[in-house]
Amino acid sequence: MIQFEKFTLANGLTVLVHTDENTPMVAVNVLYNVGARDEDINRTGFAHLFEHLMFGGSINIPMYDEPLQMAGGENNAYTTNDITNYYIQLPLENIETAFWLESDRMKSLAFSPNSLEVQRKVVCEEFKEHYINKPYGDAWKHLRQLAYKVHPYQWMTIGKELKHIEEAQLEDVKHFFFKHYRPNQAILCVAGKVTLEQVKMLSEKWFGDIETGEAYKRNLPQEPVQKEARFETITADVPLNAIYKAWHIQGRLHPDYYATDLITEIMGNGLASRLHLALVKDQKLFSNINCYHTGSLDPGLLVIEGKLVEGKTLDEANEAIEVQLKLLVEKGVQQEELEKAKNKIEAMIVFEDMSLLSRANNLAFYELLGDAQLMNSEWDRYNAVTADTLQAVVNSIFHQNNSNTLYYKKSVS
Repeated sequence: MIQFEKFTLANGLTVLVHTDENTPMVAVNVLYNVGARDEDINRTGFAHLFEHLMFGGSINIPMYDEPLQMAGGENNAYTTNDITNYYIQLPLENIETAFWLESDRMKSLAFSPNSLEVQRKVVCEEFKEHYINKPYGDAWKHLRQLAYKVHPYQWMTIGKELKHIEEAQLEDVKHFFFKHYRPNQAILCVAGKVTLEQVKMLSEKWFGDIETGEAYKRNLPQEPVQKEARFETITADVPLNAIYKAWHIQGRLHPDYYATDLITEIMGNGLASRLHLALVKDQKLFSNINCYHTGSLDPGLLVIEGKLVEGKTLDEANEAIEVQLKLLVEKGVQQEELEKAKNKIEAMIVFEDMSLLSRANNLAFYELLGDAQLMNSEWDRYNAVTADTLQAVVNSIFHQNNSNTLYYKKSVS
């Protein structure tokens, strides 16, 4: 059981406090309720661009990393289609350095043309390196556009097109910041050998005077139910043929989420999974194959992807996957398989909870979901999944009208 306390500042900032007497370190996590799904379809990639801009200097602090390094701390951040998360870990005696740094960049970034240009170049290079020039780098671009027709999950976190970042103007960036990076859009979690009173004092001192800003009301277009199988083939200079198959699933807060997670564990996570044993080890059709889901807050995707063995055809591979899915639909899962998957999930939850930073991160995330206390009942919801309830979810996902298949073909020279 992860214990925590919670309070809210007058400006809307939610603060969680998790006390751990057994560490000399403190973790400070700031989660912003903004991701790529909140972008304008003609100005994508801004949430990810901000992940970089937030390290480019704020109103009173020209260099973010330097004072943190002097305080013996380390930091990082990540952006998804749903959230943007920043975290710091440093010695407890220097906790105020973290509050100073995080509050100053929440108050306002420096917004210099130079900072924008520097970070724009970094993001553009990342886009080219990982999504344009890298083999299979654009697979998710095609898969998202195949599966989503109206919801903003149709573009990747880094953006829909490179030109959206290349053409980003300082005024566009300022508008995005003051719309989304406000106290009422953020959750601060402090974990370590701290007291509620200490965190209250520091939070009020450093964050209390930041203006709330206008409340952001998310009103995203909802993806209509897919009514026919979709298929696309692309050809590129890659070493092996690959296949990507995706099915729409329920969102993160839906009861079906836990069964869906267990399905991916059974089918394609690890060397003992069904797909690996049947299609890699026995039939030798694939060099590797995985099954996973996006874990999105809004309805997401369950994905099977694999690289084929040289000489095997994409049609063969697709048919072999369909055979395995038909077995799953018609025969279900064995109780032993289900228990094994649950054991792996339980071990993962326990392992995550060992890390102070993970606890701070997860508490903030579950608070975003509606209540940080949900973190303490996650395992119970997994454990409540029966073979019958899992089978009902299997049947709701794996039907042809819900499928999206992408053939990624190796070009023939």
